[in-house]
Amino acid sequence: MAFITRFTPQTIILRAIRGGKTPFKQSVFCLPQPLLMTHVFRTRISLVSHREHSGTTLSDHNSYLARTHTCGELRSEHIGHVVTLCGWIQYQRHNQFIILRDFDGLTQVILQQNESTEQMKKTLCDLPLESVVKVTGKVIKRPLGQENMEMPTGEIEVVVQEVDVLNKCKKLPFEIKDFVKKAETLRLQYRYLDMRSTQMQYNLRLRSSMVMKMREFLCNKHGFVDVETPTLFKRTPGGAKEFVVPSREPGKFYTLPQSPQQFKQLLMVAGIDRYFQVARCYRDEGSKPDRQPEFTQMDIEMSFVDQQGIQRLIEGLIQYSWPKDKGIISIPFPTMTYAEAMDSYGVDKPDTRFGMQIVDLQDCFRDTNIKFIKDALSDLNGSVRGICVREGLEYFKSKDVAFLQKTKMDFNQEVSVVFLKLDGSWKSPLNKHLTEDQREKICQTMRAKPGDVLILAAGKHEITCAALGKLRLQCADLLESKGMAVRNPNTFHFLWVLDFPLFLPKDEHPSQLESAHHPFTAPHPQDSHLIYTDPGKVRSQHYDLVLNGCEIGGGSIRIHNAEMQKYILQMILNEDIKLLSHLIEALDCGAPPHGGIALGLDRLISIIVGSSSIRDVIAFPKSFRGRCLMSNAPDCISEEDLKRYHINVAWSNVKKDDRMEEHLSPPTCEAQSCNKMT
Repeated sequence: MAFITRFTPQTIILRAIRGGKTPFKQSVFCLPQPLLMTHVFRTRISLVSHREHSGTTLSDHNSYLARTHTCGELRSEHIGHVVTLCGWIQYQRHNQFIILRDFDGLTQVILQQNESTEQMKKTLCDLPLESVVKVTGKVIKRPLGQENMEMPTGEIEVVVQEVDVLNKCKKLPFEIKDFVKKAETLRLQYRYLDMRSTQMQYNLRLRSSMVMKMREFLCNKHGFVDVETPTLFKRTPGGAKEFVVPSREPGKFYTLPQSPQQFKQLLMVAGIDRYFQVARCYRDEGSKPDRQPEFTQMDIEMSFVDQQGIQRLIEGLIQYSWPKDKGIISIPFPTMTYAEAMDSYGVDKPDTRFGMQIVDLQDCFRDTNIKFIKDALSDLNGSVRGICVREGLEYFKSKDVAFLQKTKMDFNQEVSVVFLKLDGSWKSPLNKHLTEDQREKICQTMRAKPGDVLILAAGKHEITCAALGKLRLQCADLLESKGMAVRNPNTFHFLWVLDFPLFLPKDEHPSQLESAHHPFTAPHPQDSHLIYTDPGKVRSQHYDLVLNGCEIGGGSIRIHNAEMQKYILQMILNEDIKLLSHLIEALDCGAPPHGGIALGLDRLISIIVGSSSIRDVIAFPKSFRGRCLMSNAPDCISEEDLKRYHINVAWSNVKKDDRMEEHLSPPTCEAQSCNKMT
């Protein structure tokens, strides 16, 4: 039950006590606003209001509520109005000034200095910060010279006439201020407090607005049907590990779907024609900054479509839903084949915001006596490649290239560094093995100048490119850590990557093949005949959408022929087709050609708002270890509940559980670890 205290003064005497530039004024009136700026990244950024992006009006935020206005809404045109505001107390000063905050912004509230308001003033000013109040008062203009034009409400203030104390706040584990740094484990444990911050409010409202615009684009403009697919499903061959859900039938389990892949194909067989869904997906994988065990994707499938059709649809979708304050997105997006991406960037999701591309140097070393290069060139699959770090000499020190040793070990790859001094001379172990003409040819090929740093590698072609691709990104990180601008976070470079291989050798058994993406991807039309003779050389009709070096979407044209699907599953992938008998049977019932894509909403939004982790754009994310630190999920259940699902658990004692490892209090559970099922 809420604790409510009400005071209504009989008389009002206006008396303004305002100092000069006090510490309070500097820390409050220049605070970040949801519509203006944020201190989270300590850079000034423009924020779009939720109502501006979603198209709602001011009154929509206050309909059906006890308030008349939000804390970020009042302007000079409201002067003289009696208003009611609801929000949290963010600051107090001199027992007179209070800053009230809600999702929309801040409003300054003043208490009158007279005897009739003493009790109200005492109660209100004694409240802890973050207590919840409802304030009714009159909007007045701030005195000349006291306006704060950096605040949307900086021209006015509200003189309190009536106050309801709706809830008193206890001492919090951290301050609700954007410039106060908090450990992520603490943020996740008290997520309901962390979400009060300006940045989290902005992130979640931007996400909501973009999803709504995507729905509008797909449903209202292009005739898509929003269809919900089951969450409880069965095991799917290949792909990521799936979460298992026990059933009441002994020995039988559901799994949570990695994606609605099979269902959306079945919807095409059913004649739905155009499907989409904001889909929850689940993968039992280790957490990374851009991954979660449960995540959300914009899932799309269409009948009678080709790759170009899917690409144009997604380009229009992103352009339509793109936030206004992030600039204009130009379409069509550029394209690059998988082979081109690996050759020039060493990765299949290249960050094209900066250069430093991989350069072929084989012609420069045709007659070399350098052993590791000579050995590489004698191999049919060998190559010599390099990258040029512009102005690297100014930033790189000998100790800064220590990370090369780790890369050499990770890839078992020979790597050499060349420092091009300002006088044009080389500082490198290779220098004594090269002629002046060879050095000049290398610099010309790499377009290198004095002051640059060259990184050269030789070996198997794929490994050499992969090693240089990793070094390219490490060099960018190193340069940025020393103050050099390499990747502009405020620019957005989209890229389609096409023509992926359909199959890849298995890591544990290189002579066997596995699907590069999933077993339902159709082969490239030009390579279809190779399915039966040389499947390792078949390109697929898969396509990835990359943004600033991150994969934000992937899809393909699907196999719609039942016989080809059976052949790939049985003869190439050695999968049990009984697990997919329902899909194969459906394909044999007049399945139309179809294709689709899934956009990772979490990853897309995190890039747009400039966050390095998708956890910053999810309301209640899991920790790095895949746990909910707020509720301590997953948790133990009783033996009685386990019997219902015919499960016996072997309990083991552990000295320190995962929650303690994340610096939080341990769970209240007699058995701390359930690690084996029989």
